[in-house]
Amino acid sequence: MLKGFKDFLLRGNVVDLAVAVVIGTAFVAIVTAFSEGVINPLLAVFGGSDELGLGFQLVADKPATFIAIGPIITAALNFVIIAALLYFILVAPANRARQRWGKSDTALTDNELLHQIRDLLAAGGNASGGGKHES
Repeated sequence: MLKGFKDFLLRGNVVDLAVAVVIGTAFVAIVTAFSEGVINPLLAVFGGSDELGLGFQLVADKPATFIAIGPIITAALNFVIIAALLYFILVAPANRARQRWGKSDTALTDNELLHQIRDLLAAGGNASGGGKHES
């Protein structure tokens, strides 16, 4: 049972996923700090003179009815920044490296192989020397 667990942990997918989670968490921390330090103050400029920030209040004297638009914009910008960083720092270079040094994708997929078998059977199987035997 422990050997199976070890094999599971050492599978490429599990290790890749763990690395992705750690790197993603680090990017989230960096982008969140950037958003809180730069984007939120910029959005507060458009929010008016009150302390609540960018948004609008449904009932004039009730701060609990304030609908904050600033955090929504900040979250959307966080997502775009994180996606851009991950794409340009990790995905694009990995794709270039795979194209340059990776193994070629000349192996047939299961569907392509099944199509070839089907075509050979439809042609009578003469291409492989086998096929119908006459007695």
